[in-house]
Amino acid sequence: MTMSRRAFAVVAAGALLLGGATAPAQAAPSGGAGLDGWRSARLAVELQHAIAQQNFKNVLDTEPPGSAAASRLAAMSDQGYEPTPTQQRLQARTLKAAATTPQPIHQTPNVDATVIELAADGHALSAANVLQSPQYPNGRIVPLDANLSTDQVRWRFWDDTQWDANGGRGTDDVIAGENQHAPIDFMSPYPASVLKLMVGFGVMQLVDKGEIKLDDPYSYVRAGTTGSACGTNVTKPIRQFFDEMITVSKNESTCALIKLLWDHNAVSGLNQQFVDLGLPYLRLVGTNPQNGGTWGGSNMNSLDTAKLLMILNGAAGRLWTAPNGSPVTKALLTDSSRQFFLSELGQNALSQVLSTTVWCGRAYPAPGIPAKLADRWVNPTNGTVTADGRVYGQDVRPCNAAAQVTYAHKTGFVDTSGQDAGIVQNLPGKASRHFIVVVHTNLGTRYIDVNRPADPPGIYPVVYTEKFGLLGKAIDQLVTNHHNS
Repeated sequence: MTMSRRAFAVVAAGALLLGGATAPAQAAPSGGAGLDGWRSARLAVELQHAIAQQNFKNVLDTEPPGSAAASRLAAMSDQGYEPTPTQQRLQARTLKAAATTPQPIHQTPNVDATVIELAADGHALSAANVLQSPQYPNGRIVPLDANLSTDQVRWRFWDDTQWDANGGRGTDDVIAGENQHAPIDFMSPYPASVLKLMVGFGVMQLVDKGEIKLDDPYSYVRAGTTGSACGTNVTKPIRQFFDEMITVSKNESTCALIKLLWDHNAVSGLNQQFVDLGLPYLRLVGTNPQNGGTWGGSNMNSLDTAKLLMILNGAAGRLWTAPNGSPVTKALLTDSSRQFFLSELGQNALSQVLSTTVWCGRAYPAPGIPAKLADRWVNPTNGTVTADGRVYGQDVRPCNAAAQVTYAHKTGFVDTSGQDAGIVQNLPGKASRHFIVVVHTNLGTRYIDVNRPADPPGIYPVVYTEKFGLLGKAIDQLVTNHHNS
């Protein structure tokens, strides 16, 4: 269903009254087709509505503050790392042993969502960023300028304790002294494994500079303390480390590639480059140069993550203008490096968040973005998916046959972080849409649904809310309506 300008005006006015939202500023063209201010405003209101529809407040907390489960899991967790399948099963047993009854989440979770609708030439046609938190329970639309940036938010680093005990408010600025009087104050959820996008970007730049080749062997030798997440010393081609980092979110391979960046003195330069490009809230900070571990201090907001994906997606000419006035273009990576990175994202086995193809045919979780899963993960005999120890047990071939889009993306989960970020493109002959979607939340493995059924024995558990899939489907539908209206 499409919305007329007059109808949109009525809806937008209602959103302003109910949600305290601010309509996004009308943006001048930033290159190519240019942003359409009215179209962006409509997209923002619809995204705000889609988030509100999910009623994220209606989830259960399996580790309520002060519970035995919270204490035991905190003692066993590797801070900042995504749990491996083995660790997930151990956590499930720990929760059961703690005998804690899940309780309703005590406040509205933090959600940071960005959607960028792409024109046929790959430039931004419309864009929206919506934030939800205990301070903005109905969602807050963030005003965006022509460069897909904003100075209307004071961004804070994530802190679990502050979220639980301080009404969801953070105290540490991501950039000291930045936007101190901004009307919106928001604590960015920890990016979890979506930070691997930053690592991948840095690695591919080393490739383009000729400092490394993808087929070079790299001997990862760890020193210092990383807990169990970074694995053991190993030698593999850089291409294999990269593939394992992106497609199955392997922590050990990510540690190796972060150490590779440190070996080439590239980490500080990468963070400065993000600032120079107008992506200052992408920060790969606090990692250990001895082993590539210790990720917990890193930060990403959804807006800058989406813009990084715009570079990977590519388009002719200027994508946006950097703070120093220079054009930001796809030439930050060579075409071959961009295509390799996109191919890896397109082969992500973990289609289980905004898209839920790996659980095809199950009543739970709900279907998400109707994306095709890469054939490399599909058992040709029975159609089931097994990926790095995760056994999903469902025949995904019917969902692949009915798929509408490809989805080149990266997911991420820890106990207080649930993320998905990627590029959606319609398959040939399907309804036209092409867009970037990034959703960062603190709804990680700690939170489940009231109606969550027991998982079949031996099957990888659904360890987070199905509301992600419902939101993914809603976003795909609203952008499809935009694209075809």
